[in-house]
Amino acid sequence: MDDPGLRALLEHLPVSWWEADEQGRVKERGGGAFADLPTAQRFLDHARQELSATSATGDALQDSHALVQFDGRTFNVRRPQDGSRGWTRGFAMETGAQPAGNRPYAAFADFADFAPAAAFLRDRDGRYLWANHAYAHLYGTTPERVVGSRIEDLDTPSDADRFRALDQEILRRGKPVRHHLRYHRSDGSTGQAAGHRFPVRENGRTCVAGIYVDITDHVRATSQRQEAEEKLRALRDYSGLPCALLSVGGRIEQAGTAAAELFRTRLSDLVGRRAHTLLAATPDLRALRRAWEGLITRRIRRAETSAVLLDAEGRQRRAQLHLSTVSGPVGRVAHVWAVVTDQSIAHETHPPLTAAQIRILSLLAGGSTNGEIATSLKLSRQAVDYHLSRLRDLLDAETRPALVARAYVLGILAPRAWPPRPAATRDPAGSR
Repeated sequence: MDDPGLRALLEHLPVSWWEADEQGRVKERGGGAFADLPTAQRFLDHARQELSATSATGDALQDSHALVQFDGRTFNVRRPQDGSRGWTRGFAMETGAQPAGNRPYAAFADFADFAPAAAFLRDRDGRYLWANHAYAHLYGTTPERVVGSRIEDLDTPSDADRFRALDQEILRRGKPVRHHLRYHRSDGSTGQAAGHRFPVRENGRTCVAGIYVDITDHVRATSQRQEAEEKLRALRDYSGLPCALLSVGGRIEQAGTAAAELFRTRLSDLVGRRAHTLLAATPDLRALRRAWEGLITRRIRRAETSAVLLDAEGRQRRAQLHLSTVSGPVGRVAHVWAVVTDQSIAHETHPPLTAAQIRILSLLAGGSTNGEIATSLKLSRQAVDYHLSRLRDLLDAETRPALVARAYVLGILAPRAWPPRPAATRDPAGSR
């Protein structure tokens, strides 16, 4: 076309003109019906094939015009009656179309084109009539390249067979069906999608439409979470470590069998219980409360502290508590894991002892004589004798060795310390 003004005018109208060689390869094209040369070439190839089927000579437009269906659109195709054969020149106008910017339902069409859900329209033969950007993105291409292709052009042979079977199922049933599909991406990885496939009427023929959401990342994240939960459950139940998952309010939500054995109760009775009811009222509870406040307010992520545990039979044992936060939505602390280590031997509650009495027991356990204890504590020999006699009465021990043994059994002395020392409270140690 030699007229520049006419060329410019046609660029804004839903028309297409072409000039091609004898083999049907488009050399020049214009008009606003198609966005690019490949689409214009596909249209010409399609028009030749469709109209050739209606004419034994393959020259249906020699003396007239005809309607051609292409990508869900209808075009009135004309060729000049100059006596030439073939498709070297032609003109096509979309019937019922309006210029861009004045098309009906333009907002909805744009929404469908750029909606995050992948959508497509195929004919009975598996040829794509329309696809939006989200659908093309699944295959690493553009909608223009999808339209006009067949299922086999995009999917592996096995996937194409399945998808064709689904299309036929839809056409046979005549009603929507929800599917959960696996497909192969252009990079070779496997994706998953969930959505509906349903029959639609398009230009007087029944086609298959589908709209799907890519759930590959969601399925992967769910699988990884389930795997992590299984590993954590195995660690909780079979590691032998007493551990429990606590709410920010201090209630036990999960616990391992080792924790139930530690507190000499059933697991069903342990879950749902307030954690503070399992702790003896000792001075080191103040340090534990400070550590807990630091955890649930996110000032610290981990803490270690000492506490005296109280089992269902009223026996006590000192242990180390290792506390670690579990994050929830928007970074808030949802839970706290508690793991018990370094347990002392379970013991009955002993009467309160003075600092001097506990110090005497430590020195006695280390092998000191009464005189050495008196010198070390700057007491008289008589005062030491009195304290030892009083301790034998309080702890129900008749001899010096029995007194030392009772001090360990009752948790007065630290079981893993040498030289002997009291089972003193340690400050919580945490890290951000």
